[in-house]
Amino acid sequence: MPSSLDLLLDSSDSTLWEVITKGDGPSGELPLTEEMLLNAPSGDLFGLTQNAGMGWNPTQLLRKQFLILSTQGGIRGEDGKPIALGYHTGHYEVGLLMRAAAEELDRQNALPFAGYVSDPCDGRTQGTIGMMDSLAYRNDAAVVLKRLIRSLPTRRGVIGVATCDKGLPAMMMALASQHELPCVIVPGGVTLPPATGEDAGKVQTIGARFAHGEITLEEAAEAGCRACGSPGGGCQFLGTAATSQVIAEALGMALPHSALSPSGQPIWLDIARRSARAVVELERLGKTMRHVLTADALHNAMVVHAACGGSTNLLLHIPAIAFEAGLTRPSVDDWSRINRQVPRLVDCLPNGPVGHPTVRFFLAGGVPELMLHLRTLGLLKLDALTVSGQSLGDVLEWWERSERRVRLRELLVARDGVDPDTVVMSPTNARERGLTSTVTFPIGNIAPEGSVIKSTAIDKTVVDADGVYRKIGPARVFTSERDAIAAVKGRTENPIKEGDILILMCRGPLGCGMEETYQITSALRYLPFGKHVALITDARFSGVSTGACIGHVGPEALDGGPIGKLRDGDWIQIEIDTRNLTGSLNFIGSREQQVTPEEGARILAARTPDRPLHCDPNMPADTRLWAMLQRAGGGTWAGCVYDVDKIAEALNAGLAAK
Repeated sequence: MPSSLDLLLDSSDSTLWEVITKGDGPSGELPLTEEMLLNAPSGDLFGLTQNAGMGWNPTQLLRKQFLILSTQGGIRGEDGKPIALGYHTGHYEVGLLMRAAAEELDRQNALPFAGYVSDPCDGRTQGTIGMMDSLAYRNDAAVVLKRLIRSLPTRRGVIGVATCDKGLPAMMMALASQHELPCVIVPGGVTLPPATGEDAGKVQTIGARFAHGEITLEEAAEAGCRACGSPGGGCQFLGTAATSQVIAEALGMALPHSALSPSGQPIWLDIARRSARAVVELERLGKTMRHVLTADALHNAMVVHAACGGSTNLLLHIPAIAFEAGLTRPSVDDWSRINRQVPRLVDCLPNGPVGHPTVRFFLAGGVPELMLHLRTLGLLKLDALTVSGQSLGDVLEWWERSERRVRLRELLVARDGVDPDTVVMSPTNARERGLTSTVTFPIGNIAPEGSVIKSTAIDKTVVDADGVYRKIGPARVFTSERDAIAAVKGRTENPIKEGDILILMCRGPLGCGMEETYQITSALRYLPFGKHVALITDARFSGVSTGACIGHVGPEALDGGPIGKLRDGDWIQIEIDTRNLTGSLNFIGSREQQVTPEEGARILAARTPDRPLHCDPNMPADTRLWAMLQRAGGGTWAGCVYDVDKIAEALNAGLAAK
């Protein structure tokens, strides 16, 4: 019998010994010229050798070169079955989009190249230390993607294929920085909802609901297994992944009606082929990202974000994209102004009143259908150029009369029995159905620099008749998400109960990388008492979060913010006007002795924290580095970017002080 070491370090396959030590190499010759040999960099010449070595026809090597980058993960067999799993459905099938784009580039007499930077799953890392890498990953991936683009010096354009929460924003940041290159985003689409069962947002609450006896073990197991109706695409709700796809299109970086297509289907693959044609045509026209990403494009993206009820995480990503494009980043005042002007017109999960899955938003007409209503309201900059090579105004005129629009809207009625005008609504219809504008930015003595709440997603039954959410209650203070979710699940001696205001501090960028807290917000949504509990945190939320959840509180606790001085039992007052989009967030003393917000501010200023405030002991060193760099670059409200000039200024000042 062979030893266990033999089995590990050797095999019995006789073909292993048939080792070849020389090869003929490709036939033919490189298409070199005297001018190339005399003047071209040696890297360009060696690149031709590599291209031939990989098997491309040498006679075609002087074609214009285009790079396809994606966030592909997993290994998908030809039959669609996994050979190795990816991190999530969002990147599992995008290799098919890359292949379709590459084949079309070949048909266009271009030379396709491909590279990969995979991405994590925020759903998979909820409540784990993996979440501490989530937002930091976005910056790191954008850096690597930019390096890959520069590492193919002969590329004439770039196609970026991405789907989900951090991979797609990273891809948009990388392509936005290519001011002198034509680039096109291919959104990775969406997974289908299950024919019966729960969507991928609700299913993330099976633990909390089981803990409270809301579901059985068998119900949890079945729901968890069936939530994804197809193996590819982003989740079925308008969370960060889907909102990022919408924003890529609204910016003009993706072709019209390319966001939210059903993964794996012919209409999805067709988008990749047309995107390949588009980048070739942009190169021919001499149109680059500098022409597409303008102040007008940024305005349109912010308007569409408000109109669709998009994820609050885009308040981090849109400024970062603007920064990479060399544009002025939007301020809190800009976001407030846009959200006051723009009504929400889309009924899509997690927002109501019905909460349609994202594929229905696509079939109802998606982004261009929404933009038709926004055009009528005079809210769009119609001269903005899109990667179609045409202005937004021309694109919308095409969409309005297109067969694509008619056929897909008819399909939504035929397949699901849903009127498309109840998914993407007119302003009048939206008002009649009770839709309110998307985002409010509360300020107060707890959040003097501001905070954010998706006010359109507060449960309507706890909002007063005048449209104002009012809550006064005791603070329940936590510095650990693990402890907070245990209290929400009722697994502690003093569980969270109706009327409490949950304070989760030290979870901002300096505390743990600004984690998402979806396991808490989702549990509150689906537990009977949850709508009567509010959450205030210096962390952020998943795009699918709903309820009276206030995040991005600034300054964060570890940056000296007043939130870090709150104590258990402190009396907190919250007011959110969901119609006029104003809000306040104040400490007002105690149950027995209430004070004015002004006096509360003085009390907090004089206080010291009643518990140690420190970063999470599990926070990775590279996430700590990210936190310090983004802080020097402007922090949360500036998009958590690496602003090298500001970072260098801070470092030089520190070195000089030594």
